Amino acid sequence: MKQQFKRVTAMGLGLVLTGGLVAACEPAPETGAQAPATQSAPDDAHAAASHEPSATPPGMTGEGEGGVVVEDAATDPVVYGAALAVAEAHVIAARDAHAMGEIDAAGEMFAHPASEVLFDMEDTFQQLGVEPFEGQFLDASAAVFNDASHDEIVARTDAIIATLRQAMTQAPDDGTSQARIAAGVAADQIDRAVDMYRIAQDNPAYGPYLDGYGFYIAGKTAFEDHEAMIDAELPEGAARIRDALALLAQAYPSAAPQDSYPMNRAELNTASTQASLAVMR
Repeated sequence: MKQQFKRVTAMGLGLVLTGGLVAACEPAPETGAQAPATQSAPDDAHAAASHEPSATPPGMTGEGEGGVVVEDAATDPVVYGAALAVAEAHVIAARDAHAMGEIDAAGEMFAHPASEVLFDMEDTFQQLGVEPFEGQFLDASAAVFNDASHDEIVARTDAIIATLRQAMTQAPDDGTSQARIAAGVAADQIDRAVDMYRIAQDNPAYGPYLDGYGFYIAGKTAFEDHEAMIDAELPEGAARIRDALALLAQAYPSAAPQDSYPMNRAELNTASTQASLAVMR
């Protein structure tokens, strides 16, 4: 059975670093919040959200925060890039939540990739010659809980993103063009952002929204960093990605907690599906 990333919903794993040690603990319950998923428990949050059809790039399952087939990451550059983008989404969310004064959420978001993404990617990284870097995430989380300034948090975020960019240069090469890789990663992050918005609508809580915000920004970055290249090779894909990102910009106006989630989920889902289908053509 293929190993998959475990998903975290609501406030996720709730990792808190104290005195340099990682202690797993659940956040205080919120009204309507979804309980964190475990390895053996069914993914109820996604089951509730996935009743609407969506198309996702090959190797993806469209399952919000997780859903990457880890064993494919060693040979498929889109799957590999999506895994790194999931990690980037979390540090973006952490940085921007910290700017909003959401300290606990920021610390948790920095810590999530170390246990939820990088742990499962260890074999792939070793196979591709990527040096371990999960310590950067844990150190950033510890810094948050030790009252680091926002400037320090921004600097740590920039350093992590630079590490992720370097890791992407060691992605497997199966002949897929850079444009298709970037477009596939962007479409994947868009799909995750849409999933998390639906979860936030059904279970109003800050965690799912913040996850989705990170996925939206990571998808936007993946697209904009290669926009000219994608336009040239995949003009329809570029157009559909822009349409989806425009809707997500309305769904995720900032990293701050929201009072309501008014976007039409069918419209979001259609835009995400169209982007994914256009990228796969």
